[in-house]
Amino acid sequence: MINVAILGYGTVGGGVAEVLKTNAASIAKRVGEELNIKYILDIREFPGDPFENIITKDFDAIVADADVKVVCETMGGLKPAYDFTKKLLEAGKSVCTSNKELVAAHGPELLALAKENGCQYLFEASVGGGIPIIRPLLTCLTAEEIGEITGILNGTTNYMLTKMDKEGSDYADVLKEAQDNGYAERNPEADVEGYDACRKIAILASLSYGQTVNYEDIYTEGISKITKEDFDYAGLLNRSIKLLGFCKEEGGKKYAMVAPFLLDENHPLYSINGVFNGILVHGNMVDDVVFVGRGAGKLPTASAVVSDIIEEAMNLGKASDIEWVDEKLTLDDKNELKFKYMVRVSGNASDGRFAQVFPGAEELGAEILAGEYAFVTPELTEGEFLSKYATLSNAIKFIRIK
Repeated sequence: MINVAILGYGTVGGGVAEVLKTNAASIAKRVGEELNIKYILDIREFPGDPFENIITKDFDAIVADADVKVVCETMGGLKPAYDFTKKLLEAGKSVCTSNKELVAAHGPELLALAKENGCQYLFEASVGGGIPIIRPLLTCLTAEEIGEITGILNGTTNYMLTKMDKEGSDYADVLKEAQDNGYAERNPEADVEGYDACRKIAILASLSYGQTVNYEDIYTEGISKITKEDFDYAGLLNRSIKLLGFCKEEGGKKYAMVAPFLLDENHPLYSINGVFNGILVHGNMVDDVVFVGRGAGKLPTASAVVSDIIEEAMNLGKASDIEWVDEKLTLDDKNELKFKYMVRVSGNASDGRFAQVFPGAEELGAEILAGEYAFVTPELTEGEFLSKYATLSNAIKFIRIK
């Protein structure tokens, strides 16, 4: 029997307990031993809960218990999750987590600590919820030189954008609906401003490049300024709008970014709708590989956490071998990246102003709103585009095209 502890009995922690209980027989068969939940740490009371008798507020008891070999941290946030994880790893206990904020901020430090103490630190569920992406990236795709990873990495924003696209809804209405359905928090800033997706792409970029990509260095835009009219214009181009996080290596330079993009129907992520996430990995040999699944939710995320618990239970006493050093990677300037852009401006296209500023730009012929029009630029570097865009006194907004 291998004893396990769960830190945090919220949505994901409760899901981990449920998966371990429901699939106990098949998990034991894979591991070769039964996995037993010995402790669940939470400051709240859970009268009548099936696991009530093992819920504790005493973290130190978990650290001190030599019988506990694997601990999963599903508390979220940096405090006290960071301090707890350090103490557990120092005690030689393997830890796995769904905590993207902690992994993005302290991943290499915690991996190094796990190596020093002959245990493991795994975080499959920190990116993409139930989608397996980290383990495939580190094992199945190790023969590849990864040129780009692009992902729809946040189920809340994808749900909202899908509603706006398919039903013509306003941003405020779909946000309220997402909150009512439990997809968005009362304070949705981390999702809608792109911060959640930013942390996830920072983790994937760090693992791809082997150095630390600080999420604070990644240019990030969210969806809070996207309107139903933007989707009307996108429809004229037979495109949809998706919030993407991507990292890419090009000409020896490395970039990362989070922003809304217009995708056409031939793009592999175009049809990823609702709360689903999709991650596209481009390798120099395998070409494009796409991972699709539920990017959040109790059981999908818990399934990924339990996969790490199983991995750690099968490798007790083995140190982490994930290569991610605590050496900062300085990203190259996003202004060197090239895109086309859809631009909305006030006025009338007949004045020809847009063609003077952006030679070769093509106007979108149909009128969506009175008193404005839109056009698509030729491919330009971001820096060149922004310089020209700044000269448009009648500019309303722009969206990049991928």
